[in-house]
Amino acid sequence: MESRRNTLVKKLSRPQKLSREEKQIQIRMALLDAAAKVVGEVGYSGALISTITSRAGVAQGTFYNYFESRQDLLNQLLPSMSNDMLAFIKERASKAISHADREKRSFEAYFAYLNERPEFYRILYESEQFAPEAFQQHVDLIAKNYERTLSLASAGGEARQVDPREYEAIALMLMGMRRYLSRRYMHAQGTIQEIPDFVTRAYMRIVCGGFWFDEELAASEAKDGDRETERSHA
Repeated sequence: MESRRNTLVKKLSRPQKLSREEKQIQIRMALLDAAAKVVGEVGYSGALISTITSRAGVAQGTFYNYFESRQDLLNQLLPSMSNDMLAFIKERASKAISHADREKRSFEAYFAYLNERPEFYRILYESEQFAPEAFQQHVDLIAKNYERTLSLASAGGEARQVDPREYEAIALMLMGMRRYLSRRYMHAQGTIQEIPDFVTRAYMRIVCGGFWFDEELAASEAKDGDRETERSHA
């Protein structure tokens, strides 16, 4: 499944009569997408305006109709991709039957997005140095979305009741887990890998034991315990 950004870019790229506004959207998105690819390949420090405009297929002078400077583009790059990623995850998790199931689907969707847009990994982790404001925007955006999800799960009786001040801390913990899991299991060989199923199981075991309630996981663990008991008495 493609991200909504890619779908819109393809739609706007088809031969058709576009309005002035649609053309502006197309060019701006083309520049952002080109910048993402370039930064993914050479990093923030190596991303030149000339390379980005050439990749986007627009004149270099056109660049300044959409961005004040190279740094302005880099500052907008991560927030743009963050919203694209959230839309991708939301769509993948839309058929969840519980908050715990939504967390599992969202976790898997995050890594699916990295597979579809591998450049996001480098953009995110280099942005802390080269576009710190964009990095903080990303952290705040993801954390706030997580906090809302955590609050709804608690209010619906599907998760533990906690001090509301803990939601931000829990959100940052979950974000940190994704960061290090992606680094260890998806980029260990220098190329994007599929996230192993056992990683997802381990992640859900931790989060459901600490915050969410998951009857399916509890039932599965009870069966595992029964089998272990039977083996010990055999």
